[in-house]
Amino acid sequence: MTAQPVQNKARKATRPTKSKHLASVETATPEALASIEAAELADLIRWDPEFVVKHKLLPYTSARVLKEKCYKRLVFHHNDGGRITFSPMSIRAEHQRTLVAPLAA
Repeated sequence: MTAQPVQNKARKATRPTKSKHLASVETATPEALASIEAAELADLIRWDPEFVVKHKLLPYTSARVLKEKCYKRLVFHHNDGGRITFSPMSIRAEHQRTLVAPLAA
């Protein structure tokens, strides 16, 4: 094995580049920023089965039936700390899974 020479050469100073995302956030209007924040927070929302049935987000008429389907892993859901919850993403995934295409195309 040979010894590696010591690097005494100074590195060229580089400026940090601004990404397009940061530039667009810096120039965005407050209304646009509020809509971006609302969209990000909407993905963090979690609903319990009672709320989903009450607001008819899924085609089930009883929270108990919905929970049983989740226990059998037949419905997209989240198991947050042992509690069944639904996010907008899981509701969309369930709608996509149960989507029926029209016959006349």
